[in-house]
Amino acid sequence: MNATPDSDPEFQALLDLSARIGADAALVQGPGGNTSLKRDGVMWIKASGAWLAHARERPIMVPVRLAPLLAALAEGDPACESAVGFVPADLNPQGLRPSIETTMHAALPQRVVLHVHCVETIAWAVQADAQERLAALLDGLDWILVPYVRPGPPLTQLMETLVSARTTVVVLANHGLVVCGESVAAAAETLREVVLRLKRPVRPAPEPDLALLSLLCGDRGYRLPRLPAVHAIATDPESLEVARRGSLYPDHIVFLGRGVFALGERETLGDGLRRAQAEGRGEPALVLVPGKGALVRTAAPPAAEAIAGCLGDVLQRLRADEPVRVLGADEEDAIANWDAELYRKALARRPA
Repeated sequence: MNATPDSDPEFQALLDLSARIGADAALVQGPGGNTSLKRDGVMWIKASGAWLAHARERPIMVPVRLAPLLAALAEGDPACESAVGFVPADLNPQGLRPSIETTMHAALPQRVVLHVHCVETIAWAVQADAQERLAALLDGLDWILVPYVRPGPPLTQLMETLVSARTTVVVLANHGLVVCGESVAAAAETLREVVLRLKRPVRPAPEPDLALLSLLCGDRGYRLPRLPAVHAIATDPESLEVARRGSLYPDHIVFLGRGVFALGERETLGDGLRRAQAEGRGEPALVLVPGKGALVRTAAPPAAEAIAGCLGDVLQRLRADEPVRVLGADEEDAIANWDAELYRKALARRPA
C-alpha cells in the first residue's frame, strides 16, 4: 500500500480544484459535493461532512481500497453503505469517514470524478421532463440522466445499469451533477462546459423588509440571513409557490427539514414556532415570511444558510408553470432517517 500521495501532481491538482469548487456557491454549498482520484488501487475521496472549500486548509481526503469495495458492491454487501471497512487505517490517521457517495465514485471507471450540487443543473434536474429538456442542451456530450433514488448504494446500482465506459456526464434527478475524466484538467473542463450549457435566466426578487424582519426576530433565537437568495425564497411569489410544493433534493431535507416552513398572514414568530412544534417540525432552521423575507435559526449550523441560499438560487431559475418534481414522503423519510446523513448532520453542528 503506497503512502499518502502528497508528492503526486495530479493529487495536488485535485486538492486545488476541490478548493475552488468548494468556494463557489453556485457549485457546492457547505459540506455538499465530493471529489475523488483513483491511484494505485486506492481511491482518495472527500470525507463525509468535510467541506471541499477546506481542501487546502486541512486533510479532507480519505483512502478507500478500490477492488475490495467494488467486489463487495457487486455482492450487495451492506458494508458498502458506510465503506469504512475498506479504509486502510494507516493512511487515515484522522479517522475520517468516506463520503456517502463513495460507491458511486468507485463504480465510475475514470480516474477523476467530481460530484457537485450545481445550481444550474439542479434547476433542470428537478423537472419531470428533464430527459427531454436536457437532450438538446447536452447534445454531443456522453451524458445520461439517472432517475432519483436515495444516494449511496441504491443510486450506484441504478447508475451502473445506465452508464457506459464512455459516459463522462451524469445528471442525477433531484440531486445534482457528476462529471468524470482521466485527469483533473479533463474533468474540470467537462464541468465548465456543462455548467455553461445549462445556464438559466435568473428572475429578480423584490427586496426584503429588513426592518420588519428584525422586529419579528426579537429574542426568539432567529436572525436575518446574510445571503440575499435566502430572502428571495419568500419575497418572490413564483419562488415561494414552488418552494411550498415540497423538498427538491436530499441536502434540503438534511439541513432545512422537509419542505419549507412559512408564517401565516399576520402570524407572529412566536405563534408560528408553536405551530411548528405542534406539526413535529421542532425549531425550523429556516422561517419564511411571505412577501417580506426569511429568518434563519441562530443555532443552526453554518451549512443551513448555505443550503437555503442554494434553494433560493435554484428557485429563482424555476418558473411556477414548469413541471417541477418534488420528493415524495417515502423519499423524504429515507433521507431523514438514514444513518449516513444523520452522521453528516451531526458533523455540520461543529464550527466550519
